[in-house]
Amino acid sequence: MSGFGRKKQYVVETSEKVIERCLLMTTDPGDLVLDPTCGSGTTAFVAEKWGRRWITCDTSRVAVTLAKQRLMTASYDYYELRYPHEGLRGGFIYKTVPHVTLKSIANNPEIDEIHARMQPAIVAALGNLNEALPASVRAELVEARVKHPSTGSGRTDELREWEVPFEFPESWPDSARKAFDTFHDARQAMQRQMDASIAAHAESETLYDQPEKSKTKLRITGPFTVEAVPFATVLALDEALQPQEADVAIARSGESARQHSWRDELLKTGIRGKGGQMLRFASLETLPGTACLQASGHLDSGERVVVSFGPEHAALEQRQVEHALREAGELFPLPKMIVFCAFAFDPEAAKDIDSLKGITALKAQMNTDLLTEDLKKARASNQSFWLMGQPDVDVRKRKDGLYEVEVNGFDYFDTVKGELVSGGKGKIAMWLLDPDYDDRSLFPRQVFFPMAGKDEGWQKLKRDIRAELDESQLEQFQGTVSLPFDAGDNRKIAVKIVDDRGIESLKVIGLG
Repeated sequence: MSGFGRKKQYVVETSEKVIERCLLMTTDPGDLVLDPTCGSGTTAFVAEKWGRRWITCDTSRVAVTLAKQRLMTASYDYYELRYPHEGLRGGFIYKTVPHVTLKSIANNPEIDEIHARMQPAIVAALGNLNEALPASVRAELVEARVKHPSTGSGRTDELREWEVPFEFPESWPDSARKAFDTFHDARQAMQRQMDASIAAHAESETLYDQPEKSKTKLRITGPFTVEAVPFATVLALDEALQPQEADVAIARSGESARQHSWRDELLKTGIRGKGGQMLRFASLETLPGTACLQASGHLDSGERVVVSFGPEHAALEQRQVEHALREAGELFPLPKMIVFCAFAFDPEAAKDIDSLKGITALKAQMNTDLLTEDLKKARASNQSFWLMGQPDVDVRKRKDGLYEVEVNGFDYFDTVKGELVSGGKGKIAMWLLDPDYDDRSLFPRQVFFPMAGKDEGWQKLKRDIRAELDESQLEQFQGTVSLPFDAGDNRKIAVKIVDDRGIESLKVIGLG
């Protein structure tokens, strides 16, 4: 593996060294870096490492999840700030080196003075060395010069300054060792003074890839958010100019064409449930006159169902859920079931769907193969849609007045019984608890990794940030039962569960 290589986590991952070189050449600490193709999050990782702000995005849920995990478990060196009161904008304290050029050496006023002052000691040491050498060594020297003539003055059996070897020859007597060392000490002393003078008179160059590191501090990734593209409400010009009353069979294009294709696929393949169960449609037609409900039909069991498709390149968000429910309530006859189909669900939207009363609301995950025609198979056994579970969470009040939460996994819709059944705890990769949820943002105080091995989860984080963590506490954060906690001011908790496929679900529960 080359110096720019590393083990890849993503199929088209770029080397960190390449991104670092580009980032250091074009930005300063505190600048904003945009990467519209996130992938494994290398640009965000490097930007965070070098004190740059960053924004990155991707259409793949896998890529976003991988980048999020990489950033949350990363650790970095802490670089000393040049002006701490100014923050990152003041820059770091960088290592500097002299930029030595031939011009700086030629114009150095001290070189001749150093030579004139220290050369006599070198000449005297060389004379003492020649005196200490025996006649046999001198004869070898004369013989060598006859074969390879050289210019110079003085006796031909004397060593010249540039002919003194760097290592003491084995053929020389030990009596010459002291004179040999004295000569080299004098020569090296003059060279050190000349090098120091050259460095002092040369221009200074800043090494922007070598900031000064703190020996007492370690950094982890700062706060960041994962956002979805808002639900699109602006129509294209040609769509806005269409007549208000239009035949539902009118030729389709753009988003309408994609939804029409998804409706056909849904009618053909149905929705796969837990354990191989299927939710099949007897009929499914385009629903005119609604903005957030795209199809209406009947199940094989005869129940009326309406379908709302999420955006192509964003998560289905809360506002669409709200609009779809309002439109469903205005239909006659009222549907018994509403299915929200999306490539990704905003956790707040998923929470609202799971908490609906009076109508059976289901979440169906759409296979990303639907985004690429070449990957779609022309058969009815495709797994293009599958039902997502709802978080199954129990909250208990203990005898000491504290609360604890137990996560039982996901509840799945049983297509045979027509009700939700428990899915077990075996597929929970991670879950988070906010014991004082404010209905605005999730602030997890407890994080658990039930599926993590002995070297994963908190153990991996401990190793990455080189921290000292309480081993007894770490064992408690690997299960499905929370640590005891007090009720917060908001009297409400939020539990987010991430399954082994990376799908997130949020459940909010009041504490009375």
